[in-house]
Amino acid sequence: MTHTVASLTVNTLIENGIDTLYCVPGVQNDQFFDALYHRHNEINALQARHEQGAVYMALGAALATGKPQVFSVVPGPGFLNGTAALCTAQSLNVPLFGVVGQIPSGAVGKGLGLLHEINDQAGIMQRLTKHASSIVDPASAQSLLHGLWQQMVSGRQGPVCAEIPVDLWTKRVEALPSKRIESLRAPQVNAAQVQQAAELISAARHPIIVVGSGAQGHATLIRSFAESIDAGVVACRTGHGVMNADSDLCLSNPAAHRLWSQCDLVLGLGTRMFNQKKLWGTDAALKVVHIDIDKEVLSRVGKPTVGIHADLADVLPLLIDHVNASGNSEWRQQIVKTKSVVKTEIENKLLPQLEWLSAIRDVLPREGILVDELTQIGFVARFAFPCFEPRTFLSTGYQGTLGWGIASALGAAHARRDVPVVSIAGDGGALFTISELATAVHHNIPLTVIVMNDHAYGNVRGIQRDDYDGRYIASDLSSPDFVALAKSFGVTAERAETPDDLRSCLQRAIAHKGPNLIEVPVSDFPSPWEFIQLPAVRGVQG
Repeated sequence: MTHTVASLTVNTLIENGIDTLYCVPGVQNDQFFDALYHRHNEINALQARHEQGAVYMALGAALATGKPQVFSVVPGPGFLNGTAALCTAQSLNVPLFGVVGQIPSGAVGKGLGLLHEINDQAGIMQRLTKHASSIVDPASAQSLLHGLWQQMVSGRQGPVCAEIPVDLWTKRVEALPSKRIESLRAPQVNAAQVQQAAELISAARHPIIVVGSGAQGHATLIRSFAESIDAGVVACRTGHGVMNADSDLCLSNPAAHRLWSQCDLVLGLGTRMFNQKKLWGTDAALKVVHIDIDKEVLSRVGKPTVGIHADLADVLPLLIDHVNASGNSEWRQQIVKTKSVVKTEIENKLLPQLEWLSAIRDVLPREGILVDELTQIGFVARFAFPCFEPRTFLSTGYQGTLGWGIASALGAAHARRDVPVVSIAGDGGALFTISELATAVHHNIPLTVIVMNDHAYGNVRGIQRDDYDGRYIASDLSSPDFVALAKSFGVTAERAETPDDLRSCLQRAIAHKGPNLIEVPVSDFPSPWEFIQLPAVRGVQG
């Protein structure tokens, strides 16, 4: 079958289930978009207003669905504009496929000063992704594209990029019939390690399970397993929703920390367990069972008692079969009691943030998606916002990417039109991608953005207030009237002065089948950091 490199690329995306390309077009990719035009009934090009918006939208769509997503940008400044989103995808183990243009192949690396030329674009890609490759020979285009896709979906998933020079798009190649690309075979489960882990779990009286992004696809098994052995389940940022917040065993990070000194076994599922192994401390009395698809993660922060390099889908059923699920009602009671004590402490110190979060939780359906931000409300949400289903709390994880929220939430809302999506942002972070409200209107994406406006980088200002005797510097902001700004885009917008106002505004917004913005004027909030930066409470730090 004869293809151009451009039509082959489009065909590869379609054959692998892609129906949307998040993009900003440009001259180096014109032939690719022309090929896309001829398949526009199968794959939609969703144009953003900025490259960072396009890549963030793909990121949000992937987080909300758990499925690969694709973006396309021009080289040089176009690619560089998207790199904050790209490194966030890498930290979150998100399957993104980037189609990135390049100057003519014969000019790469020669410093001729061509439009969008930068030094070693391919090298930059390789440092920010799981894998990146350049097409230098049209004959190898199909195998390269297939190899990148396989890398993206295999093992610990992550973003990949294909760099394609402008002169290669129209080169004709002979290609094999396309087919859906499968992931590489997962590592074989070590039966002896499963048996050893099962014995440790069966003997444990005070177990805690830590879940991360790698556990998102295994919630049903994990919930059943945790209930059978009376294990508390905690997520720091990316594992929220794996355990139902209604369960007695669902732990906030501060509550799990309070119980850490009593824990005799921790089971890490699809998580680095950095907080627990490095910050909270370990000792000889604590047994560690760590299961992850990435072998390097298992011993990166301290060697586990048992480290199983395998896919959770393969290990968990075996582990459940081998564990003597006797449970411990006294430990469950201790978990419930500790949760209640810690919840009261949080309410006593952070009531202003909790009132706003409660207003959102009261209106947002259980299956609705909340996209957090680097804002005072967002920080508290990470340990005090109840989540009931997987992939309903989207976060930047350890990358802490300020300004990601609105654009990423647009991608989530576009990909999951079946559920309400709410983005929370401060006035500082909101302005990073506020221009994408134009994209929301153009494509009628039903996202609701809540902007908490304190005319400051609130977190920075709070730290300067509490830790630097009020020596404020570079933390105050002059922010716009967000309601007027949103309306200028054609977005439905209101202002909420109280939590009850927010409930009413949010109800109307969710009922509206289009983009919405709610501005919430706020002042200083009490510091949440004593519930976030939790100290070592036992033995040896990793």
